[in-house]
Amino acid sequence: MDADWLDQLEEIVAEAEAGVAVVTVASVAGRDVPLDGDDVHGEVRRALLVLAAGGDPERGLDLNGPAVVRFAEELDAPERRAALAAGLEQLAADALGHPHTSELVRALVDDPETAWRAYACAVLAAELSA
Repeated sequence: MDADWLDQLEEIVAEAEAGVAVVTVASVAGRDVPLDGDDVHGEVRRALLVLAAGGDPERGLDLNGPAVVRFAEELDAPERRAALAAGLEQLAADALGHPHTSELVRALVDDPETAWRAYACAVLAAELSA
Protein backbone atom coordinates (compact mmCIF):
# COMPACT_ATOMS: atom_id res chain seq x y z
CA MET A 1 0.00 0.00 0.00
CA ASP A 2 1.25 3.49 -0.83
CA ALA A 3 3.12 5.18 2.05
CA ASP A 4 1.40 8.54 1.51
CA TRP A 5 -1.97 6.86 1.55
CA LEU A 6 -1.10 5.07 4.80
CA ASP A 7 0.02 8.39 6.31
CA GLN A 8 -3.38 9.86 5.44
CA LEU A 9 -5.17 6.85 6.91
CA GLU A 10 -3.11 7.19 10.10
CA GLU A 11 -4.12 10.86 10.36
CA ILE A 12 -7.80 10.02 9.87
CA VAL A 13 -7.70 7.21 12.43
CA ALA A 14 -5.82 9.36 14.96
CA GLU A 15 -8.28 12.26 14.70
CA ALA A 16 -11.62 10.50 14.17
CA GLU A 17 -14.01 9.40 16.86
CA ALA A 18 -13.70 5.69 17.64
CA GLY A 19 -16.73 4.52 15.63
CA VAL A 20 -15.67 6.37 12.51
CA ALA A 21 -12.10 5.10 12.82
CA VAL A 22 -13.25 1.47 13.18
CA VAL A 23 -15.57 1.70 10.18
CA THR A 24 -12.89 3.42 8.09
CA VAL A 25 -10.26 0.77 8.82
CA ALA A 26 -12.74 -2.06 8.18
CA SER A 27 -13.68 -0.44 4.89
CA VAL A 28 -10.05 -0.25 3.79
CA ALA A 29 -9.38 -3.83 4.87
CA GLY A 30 -12.52 -5.04 3.11
CA ARG A 31 -11.88 -3.53 -0.29
CA ASP A 32 -11.45 -7.02 -1.81
CA VAL A 33 -14.52 -8.59 -0.18
CA PRO A 34 -16.61 -10.03 -3.02
CA LEU A 35 -20.05 -8.40 -3.18
CA ASP A 36 -22.77 -8.81 -5.79
CA GLY A 37 -24.29 -5.40 -6.49
CA ASP A 38 -27.84 -6.68 -6.99
CA ASP A 39 -27.81 -8.60 -3.71
CA VAL A 40 -26.38 -5.63 -1.84
CA HIS A 41 -29.07 -3.28 -3.16
CA GLY A 42 -31.84 -5.55 -1.85
CA GLU A 43 -30.11 -5.87 1.50
CA VAL A 44 -29.69 -2.09 1.67
CA ARG A 45 -33.41 -1.59 1.07
CA ARG A 46 -34.23 -4.00 3.89
CA ALA A 47 -31.73 -2.28 6.21
CA LEU A 48 -33.27 1.09 5.38
CA LEU A 49 -36.68 -0.27 6.39
CA VAL A 50 -35.21 -1.45 9.71
CA LEU A 51 -33.60 1.97 10.17
CA ALA A 52 -36.88 3.74 9.39
CA ALA A 53 -38.82 1.47 11.75
CA GLY A 54 -36.60 2.72 14.56
CA GLY A 55 -37.59 6.34 13.97
CA ASP A 56 -35.72 8.84 11.82
CA PRO A 57 -34.24 7.12 8.72
CA GLU A 58 -31.91 10.12 8.25
CA ARG A 59 -30.08 9.61 11.54
CA GLY A 60 -26.58 8.20 11.53
CA LEU A 61 -25.77 4.52 11.53
CA ASP A 62 -24.93 2.81 14.79
CA LEU A 63 -22.40 -0.03 14.68
CA ASN A 64 -24.56 -2.01 17.13
CA GLY A 65 -27.90 -0.73 15.87
CA PRO A 66 -30.51 -3.07 14.40
CA ALA A 67 -30.08 -1.87 10.80
CA VAL A 68 -26.31 -2.48 10.79
CA VAL A 69 -26.61 -5.77 12.68
CA ARG A 70 -29.23 -7.07 10.27
CA PHE A 71 -27.31 -5.86 7.22
CA ALA A 72 -24.16 -7.57 8.55
CA GLU A 73 -26.11 -10.81 9.00
CA GLU A 74 -27.46 -10.64 5.46
CA LEU A 75 -24.00 -9.95 3.97
CA ASP A 76 -22.38 -12.71 6.00
CA ALA A 77 -20.73 -15.53 4.06
CA PRO A 78 -17.59 -17.55 4.79
CA GLU A 79 -15.74 -16.32 1.70
CA ARG A 80 -16.56 -12.72 2.55
CA ARG A 81 -15.37 -13.11 6.12
CA ALA A 82 -12.19 -14.78 4.87
CA ALA A 83 -11.57 -11.89 2.46
CA LEU A 84 -12.03 -9.35 5.27
CA ALA A 85 -9.69 -11.31 7.57
CA ALA A 86 -7.07 -11.45 4.81
CA GLY A 87 -7.49 -7.72 4.21
CA LEU A 88 -7.01 -7.00 7.91
CA GLU A 89 -3.85 -9.11 8.01
CA GLN A 90 -2.48 -7.33 4.95
CA LEU A 91 -3.33 -3.93 6.39
CA ALA A 92 -1.63 -4.93 9.67
CA ALA A 93 1.55 -5.68 7.74
CA ASP A 94 1.30 -2.50 5.66
CA ALA A 95 0.53 -0.26 8.64
CA LEU A 96 3.69 -1.02 10.62
CA GLY A 97 5.05 2.30 11.83
CA HIS A 98 1.55 3.81 11.95
CA PRO A 99 0.64 3.28 15.60
CA HIS A 100 -3.04 4.30 15.60
CA THR A 101 -3.87 2.29 12.51
CA SER A 102 -1.84 -0.71 13.67
CA GLU A 103 -3.54 -0.77 17.06
CA LEU A 104 -7.00 -0.53 15.54
CA VAL A 105 -6.30 -3.21 12.93
CA ARG A 106 -5.01 -5.57 15.65
CA ALA A 107 -8.16 -4.93 17.69
CA LEU A 108 -10.32 -5.82 14.68
CA VAL A 109 -8.28 -8.96 13.98
CA ASP A 110 -8.87 -9.98 17.60
CA ASP A 111 -12.62 -9.25 17.36
CA PRO A 112 -13.91 -10.58 14.02
CA GLU A 113 -17.56 -9.91 14.92
CA THR A 114 -16.92 -6.20 15.43
CA ALA A 115 -14.76 -6.16 12.30
CA TRP A 116 -17.58 -7.71 10.28
CA ARG A 117 -20.21 -5.27 11.61
CA ALA A 118 -17.84 -2.34 10.97
CA TYR A 119 -17.29 -3.52 7.41
CA ALA A 120 -21.04 -3.93 6.89
CA CYS A 121 -21.61 -0.46 8.33
CA ALA A 122 -19.11 0.96 5.82
CA VAL A 123 -20.84 -0.78 2.91
CA LEU A 124 -24.26 0.35 4.11
CA ALA A 125 -23.11 3.94 4.56
CA ALA A 126 -21.57 3.99 1.09
CA GLU A 127 -24.73 2.56 -0.47
CA LEU A 128 -27.00 4.98 1.37
CA SER A 129 -24.90 7.98 0.33
CA ALA A 130 -24.83 6.92 -3.34
